[in-house]
Amino acid sequence: MADHYKTEAALIRLARIISAFFSPYYIAFVSFLILFIFSYLRIMPLQYKLIVLGVVYAFTILIPHLTIYIFRKVNGFSHDDMAQRKHRYLPLLLYLLSYVFCLVIMRRLNIPWYMKGIILTALMLMVVCLVFNLRWRISEHMAGAGATIGGLVAFSMLFGYNPVWWLCAMILVAGVVGSARIVLGHHSLGEVLVGFAVGLGCSFVVLHPFYNDLVRFLLF
Repeated sequence: MADHYKTEAALIRLARIISAFFSPYYIAFVSFLILFIFSYLRIMPLQYKLIVLGVVYAFTILIPHLTIYIFRKVNGFSHDDMAQRKHRYLPLLLYLLSYVFCLVIMRRLNIPWYMKGIILTALMLMVVCLVFNLRWRISEHMAGAGATIGGLVAFSMLFGYNPVWWLCAMILVAGVVGSARIVLGHHSLGEVLVGFAVGLGCSFVVLHPFYNDLVRFLLF
């Protein structure tokens, strides 16, 4: 019995580490980092890449985390309190507003549309998650995983590269993350699967070559 409890405790600790490491709020910044390292965009000037990464980091990680931290301290909320649905709306709105500013700044800097599309995908994803959370709390972690896989497929068609190994790795990561969320009791299997489908759909709508001409006409 003692060994069983130790195993369960270790599994929960591992699930928490996985959930923290694969936070959906880092996906936009990591996506730009990967583009600048592994795609032809690595030939761009270092100063340009640092400016773009700085803007993305500031508006998708630094500012939202700082404002949510202040919000938690002012209201005396713990991390567990923030996991409750009724306390999640304002943090999502803060993230959404920050991403809107990021998109506006990138547009003013004349960043290429497919790079702005990453931010637009994340923005659309947050809006959809916010709407779903009014009735049902879908997994934002899995929404991020689905968006990443959809983005890989879309960019592979756009830039003409073979994404098989990246897809294999990301599908494995998505399975591990989804399992971690279920182990922690934060989501049911249905919430995990719907979150993944929402993320996949949002990234296809914004980034897939079949749709991006319409998106560019309407927004860029």
